This record gives sequence, structure tokens and C-alpha cells, in this order.
Amino acid sequence: MWWGTTIEAPDPGALARFYVELLGRHLGHKEPGTAAVAASPQGPFLVFQRADGYRAPVRPPVDGEQRPMMHLDFQVGDLDSAVALGATLAARQPQPHVRVLLDPAGHPFCLCHDPD
Repeated sequence: MWWGTTIEAPDPGALARFYVELLGRHLGHKEPGTAAVAASPQGPFLVFQRADGYRAPVRPPVDGEQRPMMHLDFQVGDLDSAVALGATLAARQPQPHVRVLLDPAGHPFCLCHDPD
């Protein structure tokens, strides 16, 4: 059973609040250094954990810089909604029905819109 995914962040609580707003979910757990966003009481969870010396990934990748290790994709009705919540639009947008964004900690994620 997949329980969740843990993502490093400089401020786990703030990043969890960002994803709570973006996804319309609830904060499932919070303690010093860790916060979890829950899809339901049983999960799956997005867990944000404090990382000392955190370096935001650089996208597109640049030699010698922290590379994105993974990214999350979300199906949404409004491609521009996350920018209003504090995300940054990435410089390179590969497809018209996808928005590549950087969350407040610099992690890339995609909003996908499929009107069909």
C-alpha cells in the first residue's frame, strides 16, 4: 500500500499550507520539522520534512546545481490558480495544457488541464 511521499523543505509547515490551499485538502499532521497534507484520513499523504541546508532545485537543470529529483502532477480545472497562492511560473512551458510551476520552496510541479 502506498502511504505517501516525503519532500524536503526549509519550512515544512508553510509548504504544507501551500499544498492544502492548492489541493483543497486538510493538514493531517504537524509537529516541529514535519507537516503532512492528507487526501483522506487514510492517505495518501504529502509529508514535508525540514532539511537543514536545503537548496532549491534548479529547473531546467544546470550543471553543478541541485537538480529536481521528482515532481508532482495534479489534474486541475484552472491552470493559473497556483500562481495566486505563491507559486512561480517556470520559465519554460512545454505544453499548452500544462503549467510548470515552482512551489514556494522551489520544487517543480505541474498543473494539467484535460477538458475532455
